[in-house]
Amino acid sequence: MLNSTPIFEKKNVLVTGGAGFLGSHVCERLLREAKVICMDDLSNSHIQNIQHLLQYPDFEFIKYDVNEPLDMLAFPELDKFKVRFQGIQEIYHLACPTSPKNFENLKMHSLWANSRAMLNTLDLAVEYKAKYVFGSSSVVYGEPFEEHTTFSEDEEGVVDHLSPRGCYDEGKRFAETCVETYRQVYGLDAKIARIFTTYGPRMKLRDGLLIPDFILNALEGKDLVVYGDGNMAQSLCYVSDMVDGLMRLMQTDPEVTIVNLGLDEPYKISEVASKIIAMTGSSSNISYENPLVFLSKKGMPDLRRAKDVLSWIPLVRLEEGLQRMIDYTLANKEMLLNN
Repeated sequence: MLNSTPIFEKKNVLVTGGAGFLGSHVCERLLREAKVICMDDLSNSHIQNIQHLLQYPDFEFIKYDVNEPLDMLAFPELDKFKVRFQGIQEIYHLACPTSPKNFENLKMHSLWANSRAMLNTLDLAVEYKAKYVFGSSSVVYGEPFEEHTTFSEDEEGVVDHLSPRGCYDEGKRFAETCVETYRQVYGLDAKIARIFTTYGPRMKLRDGLLIPDFILNALEGKDLVVYGDGNMAQSLCYVSDMVDGLMRLMQTDPEVTIVNLGLDEPYKISEVASKIIAMTGSSSNISYENPLVFLSKKGMPDLRRAKDVLSWIPLVRLEEGLQRMIDYTLANKEMLLNN
């Protein structure tokens, strides 16, 4: 399905969940080459993440819940982007709450983000013949087991669709079905990014997200709380690498549909906590608490397709990424704690 709409100066790109952790970094990177429409209802994100982008004429923030039908012509602030004539060229659908500590209160939001919001954003892509990238998750593969910890894109995985996490885990699987169905029915150039754990500046604090909470506690001399026994290993991809992968995926040909994005090197959570204590010169100890429902075991990504099709590999080493986060937290500590 080709888009023959004239582009006047730069392409128009919509990022849903654009004020969130990952979305804000995507918006920031896109501004080098596009006019960016950042849409977010701020239910699980913060305006502070995009405060520095509001000054740019090629950036527009719209507070809106994408679970509601989308009519881009209903927003007069988009007149400057000539949406009525140029339309939208690309859509990154990244809106979905991922709060471990507040997961229970956001269950319906997760369910809607993986159903209503999927249909609304996909309908918009059909309307404007826009390219579409959906931020899925490694949870679609289910939990790894001893002899099988690395997942490739052609594996189906096993997920308990009735579990307390079902609205997110099975929700992401249904969301992928939506993308594939729109590809089949409308010929939409829509792609699925299976995102493995990503970290970096602008992650929410005190939200059960391990690395930012580890850093904050280390700087304050408090215990670093590991949920579980500490032996759980995770793929930890720095946010700039993830953004690069998402943008490369958007530029691929229509036959590219699903790609894993993440770091294919496992790190034990207890080892990460120890690294952060050492890097901050902290006197903190590590303590252990019962696992949170949202923090389940996740496998490692098989990156062969990402390497072959996107020419993409993660470049930022863990120590380098952690140092950037420590520097960011030191510089923004007071502001972050007040949010």
